Amino acid sequence: MSFLALSRSSIRQAFSPCLARGYAAKSSNTERVPNVSVKDTSAAEEKTLSSCPPGTILEGLNYLKGQPPVIALPDDEYPPWLWDLMKPKVYEDDGPGGKAEKKRLRRENQQRIKDQNFMKTQ
Repeated sequence: MSFLALSRSSIRQAFSPCLARGYAAKSSNTERVPNVSVKDTSAAEEKTLSSCPPGTILEGLNYLKGQPPVIALPDDEYPPWLWDLMKPKVYEDDGPGGKAEKKRLRRENQQRIKDQNFMKTQ
């Protein structure tokens, strides 16, 4: 990441109109399992995919009048592709002129244009 990108991101964070964020409330389940090994924690992380327990009312998702509130379902009732949406795409390196190189060149060109535009405002 270039110096300009770092300075631009810090400027954006300082003057962002959306300074207040609403994070999900912590669950009331404060039980701790004593003497949990490393293998047990990784298995527990793989088991729970969503950030809220089943039955939680999801605020802000119900935007239609007169509809019941949206309630979180257990993880196994959601389609399996849902948990892969936030993973970045990985393109295999298929040589010069391939899809991976085109994506890389496009990303570099966009960053170069952003840096030039930022320098014009200084």
